[in-house]
Amino acid sequence: MTAKAVMVLGTTSGAGKSWLATALCRYYARRGLKVAPYKAQNMSNNARVVMSPSPAGTQAAPRGGAAELGSGPALRPGLYGTMGEIGSAQYFQALAARRIPEVRMNPVLLKPEKDTASQVIVLGEVDSELTDMPWRERSEKLWLRARPPLHELLAENDVVVIEGAGSPAEINLHSSDYVNMRTALEAKAACLLVTDIDRGGAFAHLFGTHQLLPAHERALIKGYVLNRFRGDASLLAPGPEQLQALTGVPTVAVLPMWRGHGLPEEDGVFDDSVSGSGLKIAIVAYPRMSNLDEFQPLRSLADVRLSWARSPAQLEVADWIILPGSKAVAADLAWLRAQKLDLVIARHAAAGKPLLGICGGLQMLGESLLDPHGLDGNAPGLGLLPLVTQFEKDKLLKPCSLRFEALTEPWSALAGIETEGYEIHHGRTVQHPAMAAARVAVRNELGEAIGWSHGSVLGCYAHGLFEQTRVMQALFGAEQPGLDAVFEGLADFIEAHFEPGVLMGLLQQDGAQ
Repeated sequence: MTAKAVMVLGTTSGAGKSWLATALCRYYARRGLKVAPYKAQNMSNNARVVMSPSPAGTQAAPRGGAAELGSGPALRPGLYGTMGEIGSAQYFQALAARRIPEVRMNPVLLKPEKDTASQVIVLGEVDSELTDMPWRERSEKLWLRARPPLHELLAENDVVVIEGAGSPAEINLHSSDYVNMRTALEAKAACLLVTDIDRGGAFAHLFGTHQLLPAHERALIKGYVLNRFRGDASLLAPGPEQLQALTGVPTVAVLPMWRGHGLPEEDGVFDDSVSGSGLKIAIVAYPRMSNLDEFQPLRSLADVRLSWARSPAQLEVADWIILPGSKAVAADLAWLRAQKLDLVIARHAAAGKPLLGICGGLQMLGESLLDPHGLDGNAPGLGLLPLVTQFEKDKLLKPCSLRFEALTEPWSALAGIETEGYEIHHGRTVQHPAMAAARVAVRNELGEAIGWSHGSVLGCYAHGLFEQTRVMQALFGAEQPGLDAVFEGLADFIEAHFEPGVLMGLLQQDGAQ
């Protein structure tokens, strides 16, 4: 089996590559084709813990999505017998393709730790040597690691849907960029170039990107996609026709603005927009916040007003405050204090209002952070839970089954609920030996404590709680459409708005021509 490759490139970051690739995965999968996603390198602090099929197992995922993966084929952790992590976008794309997410689908993941440094994860595992290497030196080494998984997926599938990164026409980076056109050439991919017309300058973006590519790379671009269009599409003329005359590439889709598609945004912050009305939930938006895609279900609730808070004034009006995960807990805690958000959080807790910390947010709620290995930094915590966290060299990566213990208000509705989640963290958290014990709020399948509470304050290591139906019903009395319905809606959307025959026609084209 040799797959046809369809690749989604963008004129900029945030043009719509991730969601379009996700839609394509489901579009082709529901036509009976065996589909896999691939992105050579993703840069994101939104990551998921994944499993890979055993050599004897199949790779077809059950239709119900992540919560049902445990009932699927035989699995082993990671690619080499360990747990692995990939970018959330490829995780969702795999589910859209009705496949079990695995590390080959995103062989390189860069997790930013500060403006000039990222943790490098290769095939699901941290690579310290590559993390410490200068960018231009490590690029070729990373391509050597990302290339074999691409060929494996091409050999095993009918279609591989590839997502690019940023823009393929960053001329200062072109010689070392293996994520865009080098991958496209390697896979002989038929490429779509998508732009966000809502930002303005769409035709210039498309023309400029096309013209900055070498001729043999331009030949791979088979169609332009205008994304997030608002208004009368007839007013676009004669723009698409003039662009085709200049470049030889047709505009194959005009996609209307669609904010409520239900797929988590790749960067998680939802363009900083405030959603809904009613119960006001504020998520503290520190600089290195992570795993924000897990809050998409909250954004979808009509009676919840979800916002991202960076100032005391934004937190003061909140009914709930959530401290999300963090890639740099000590640094983000220092930022939080510099903004004087710690004072508002303390008053919020003292007033008995719900305060939730997830993973890094849980660690912040404790008494202290200890870093004997120089991984994150030592710091005093917020002192709202009698806990101590020590950062260890080994990162804990695991899916988890969990159970909420008996809880007091405002969390009592969660008591007794059994559900699923996942853990990604270096920290190990224990009760402070000299303080009164916190209430154990959450235990995993081994009976180990992974969550604690005191009054209205709840901290938990498990990500993904708001993606679980039982949790959403208990806290909000709400039933959200499952991921499978979201994927079907995405496929319906592109089928309705692409020119007839284009999407299947991409599989008939040799991207090298």
